Amino acid sequence: MTVAIVQHLIVDEYGSFVGKKSERLSVTCQGEKRIEAPIMHLETVLITGKGVSLSSDAVAACAEAGIPIHFLDTQGHPVGSLYSAALTATIATRRAQLQARDSDKGLAFAKGIAEGKLRNQSNLLKYLSKNRREKQPEVYTEVRLLADEVLDHLAELERVTGATVDECRGVLLSIEGRAAQKYWAGVKHLFLTEVDWPGRRTQGATDAVNAALNYGYGILYGQVERALVLAGLDPYAGFLHVDRPGKASLVFDLVEEFRQTVVDRTVIAIFNRAMAVVLDERGRLVEASRRSIAEKILARLDGPEPYEGKRHPLRAIIQMQARHLATFLRSERGAYEPFVASW
Repeated sequence: MTVAIVQHLIVDEYGSFVGKKSERLSVTCQGEKRIEAPIMHLETVLITGKGVSLSSDAVAACAEAGIPIHFLDTQGHPVGSLYSAALTATIATRRAQLQARDSDKGLAFAKGIAEGKLRNQSNLLKYLSKNRREKQPEVYTEVRLLADEVLDHLAELERVTGATVDECRGVLLSIEGRAAQKYWAGVKHLFLTEVDWPGRRTQGATDAVNAALNYGYGILYGQVERALVLAGLDPYAGFLHVDRPGKASLVFDLVEEFRQTVVDRTVIAIFNRAMAVVLDERGRLVEASRRSIAEKILARLDGPEPYEGKRHPLRAIIQMQARHLATFLRSERGAYEPFVASW
């Protein structure tokens, strides 16, 4: 049994039980103690395995301390999250968010996140290829060309005009889609060893790279949703992504400018360092691989990046971007500026 300073508690073992013991969360499995984590140090609880149960005392303690509990399925898809009842939005913010859907503010935000996505895609290709200039000049040239082609779509994005985001959604998604084809073509050149990767697949992926990407995105979704809730925004009322029952549309909006820096970069590094990513007979990540990927993504979220003249953990940058969005929607900020990582 271990009592440790844990910021992100990951529970992935079948049959695990999360209870409260004094001022700690205690994880046991089949009567054996796995870990005890002081509540005062916890930031998130991540439930990624089947057959995990929690006591009402543990849930209440997390709610009182403002610690979200995120549930993911074995493929990384978000199932749900538990938050404190105190983390409710201000009326002014939610009213402004709903009104923006039918104004040019919604379109401005949608264009902003599309711009951030394209710039971060291009920057990641440049960042990961810069060390290939001498050793693999052909790879360097090809990837830099694709990075520039991704940026070429910015001119097309700037020309998009309309009264609301609904009028322009199809055009914006088309621009994103065509840029993404070039981005993923560039990513394929960045693996140091041969990997069995058919290209980007979001649904029904049975290869290790896509399984790792999808799982990593699931973890990032939880972080972005928490940031939006803390900023007083409704995570289910999006702009670029269409509202659907049970779909956190605004999460899918804001996550676009963080996928590359948080998840794509981490997953590429996992494969380039020859870390084991193992799938079961159904093409799903085994428990050990899920835990390993989760630990790497959470560590990346704690990694610092330049932002507004200083260096901040990516987790904090996500929160600040969510707050910038809220102030923009309330007309307290002139424009929404997307996060763009350096390279």
